[in-house]
Amino acid sequence: MSVIESVAEACKELKLSRNIVDNMQKIQEEDRYKFLLQLFQLEIQHRADNRRQRNIKSAGFYNMKSFSDYVYDDLELPSGLSISDIESAEFVRRKENLILYGNSGTGKSHLATAIGIKACMEDMRVGFYRTAGLVNKLLEARQQGALDKLFRKLSKLDLIICDEWGYVPLDMVGGQLLFQVISECYETKSLIITTNLEFSKWVNIFYNQEMTAAMIDRLVHLAPARGW
Repeated sequence: MSVIESVAEACKELKLSRNIVDNMQKIQEEDRYKFLLQLFQLEIQHRADNRRQRNIKSAGFYNMKSFSDYVYDDLELPSGLSISDIESAEFVRRKENLILYGNSGTGKSHLATAIGIKACMEDMRVGFYRTAGLVNKLLEARQQGALDKLFRKLSKLDLIICDEWGYVPLDMVGGQLLFQVISECYETKSLIITTNLEFSKWVNIFYNQEMTAAMIDRLVHLAPARGW
């Protein structure tokens, strides 16, 4: 057995990446300590890249979008929030919310997706949902007795994106479950909501004035921006 094959076997036994074998043949360094350091650094980078790709895959984005082709001309930002804050996803680390409000076709979903992908690349865990789809998941989990499991999954996320908020009216139970999601996110993670409905019309989605007011209060308390 060659040295390369022996290293491959050792990596398998130690549950290390086969990438180590590939990289050790690429490194041009005679000093054994520097060689080992470079090997470790390449493996760390490899694992980080894989983790980012897993984050993106598990997030559930419907399309891949970036900031490079996004036009900010019609986006109105409040004082204290900059385009840099948005593109760095720094507000997600601060556990702040972002409410993107505007007419259909103004790029709300594009921007939300681009932020979500950036968060994934920054080693944050993201869930992207069409709001009606998330409510359906909640209702199905409730029916199957798996609601706690779904809430535990959601609790592990750093950012939840609710796209197309208010496009489909919810029944009372669905609204209550969505309210529970929002409540459990309060000050523990970030939310991004895209909607074409102003706050005054949200009661038409949830049918309960008190619950709607409480939900808006939780959202806007840590929401730095509304656009368009």
